[in-house]
Amino acid sequence: MRPATLDEVVGQGHLLKEGSPLRRLVDGSGAASVILYGPPGTGKTTLASLISGATGRRFEALSALSAGVKEVRAVIENSRTALAYHGQQTVLFIDEVHRFSKTQQDALLAAVENRVVLLVAATTENPSFSVVAPLLSRSLILQLQPLADNDIREVLTRAIADERGLGGAVAVDPEALSLLVQLAAGDARRALTALEVAFETAGGAGSVISVEVVEQSVDRAAVRYDRDGDQHYDVVSAFIKSIRGSDVDAALHYLARMLTAGRTPASSRGD
Repeated sequence: MRPATLDEVVGQGHLLKEGSPLRRLVDGSGAASVILYGPPGTGKTTLASLISGATGRRFEALSALSAGVKEVRAVIENSRTALAYHGQQTVLFIDEVHRFSKTQQDALLAAVENRVVLLVAATTENPSFSVVAPLLSRSLILQLQPLADNDIREVLTRAIADERGLGGAVAVDPEALSLLVQLAAGDARRALTALEVAFETAGGAGSVISVEVVEQSVDRAAVRYDRDGDQHYDVVSAFIKSIRGSDVDAALHYLARMLTAGRTPASSRGD
């Protein structure tokens, strides 16, 4: 359940003050490309979508996990055509930009410098070490912080009540809500995933989510992750480290999580 406006964004108050570079971008008065740097579940993709939607610019998205130089150049060419024939600038959102090679990042430079595209890149790694210097010098670096417990509670409360979420179809015990907040560890996406799984575990509409239901849901929520996303690499890394450290119990735990998520030992070794 993504925020529809900047005012619905929870947390990141240091970036959302009146007159801030991010707010000017969303209002359509800012023209600088930005790199959003922060941990998972802090709103990077949401902010990129708002920047595009609020300004009426074209929106193109690439994932650094799957796009190559060919795809980057194709998007830039389409953006150049839109600008030349329709006067419409393109917001190019690149998720996981730190996974782009130097060659892929270099392919963006001319389009960013000539403002053919307004680049909004997201990364969980320090861009000073993962993004090429010429791209850094042409972009604002905006650091997002993990959400506070009160922020996560607000996200969950809204998702429970809002028609875009569960629409009040389930009751959540206060203790269960506190446990969901604790399990999220500052990650809104993790919180919403845990809530969704708890809703299913409780029996859907008309049910009650208790502490026991949340506890039953934890393992299922933990493995409901994108095979190509950050958590996938975290789990694979932990699995490898467990083997190297001869920690059999931990290795079996992470192997079970990968298998439940549809991975195989062979594909995990390949990562």
